[in-house]
Amino acid sequence: MALIAIGDIHGCARTLDALLDRLAPTRDDQLVFIGDYIDRGPDARGVIERLLRLREEISCVFLRGNHEALMLNYLDRGEADLWFINGGLTTLNSYRNDGIRIPEEHEAFIRETLLYYDTPDFFFVHGGLKPDLTIAENLRRFAHTDLFLWEREHLNAPRFAWEKPVVCGHTPVPEPINREKLIAIDTGCVYPHPGLGRLTAVRLPERTFISIPRQDLI
Repeated sequence: MALIAIGDIHGCARTLDALLDRLAPTRDDQLVFIGDYIDRGPDARGVIERLLRLREEISCVFLRGNHEALMLNYLDRGEADLWFINGGLTTLNSYRNDGIRIPEEHEAFIRETLLYYDTPDFFFVHGGLKPDLTIAENLRRFAHTDLFLWEREHLNAPRFAWEKPVVCGHTPVPEPINREKLIAIDTGCVYPHPGLGRLTAVRLPERTFISIPRQDLI
């Protein structure tokens, strides 16, 4: 059985398909998606459709990213501005054939995403954790807040109080970060900037990284 974490997809459905083809997961594997399925890329609808099919075939865990939180703020409270300037209009445009309405199944998928996923050997979260607190302390203080979706302080921390390695995304990096207590796998799939533009996964516990160049036209 392989445990595989997959970084920020951001509407890049073709790139996701290419990565899944490379990974070739089986029913014995578990996939942990680190969040940010939507926004900025051209086919958020296609990404969610693919993930809905995939969970019927493979054991999947879907974490919430800050972009899913922005979508929910829009759906629940009409908070459009912050979502729209962060790619929300691109997501809505991917549903143009549905009359710009997000299907109930897709909305339910977003609402069911998790803030974190804890295993005996790894802790998975979209943004990150406060590096000077243990994981247990982070959970006591912040588990019911959006901090886990936006945190970046850990990326420059010299050391960590965490009990085990934390696997995260959220902040694009040219190469995956592979430190004893920190694995970061957002390699900026949606961005055309030099050094970015790849979708990355990591097989655990081996820490084998697999990256696919962006296949989607923006």
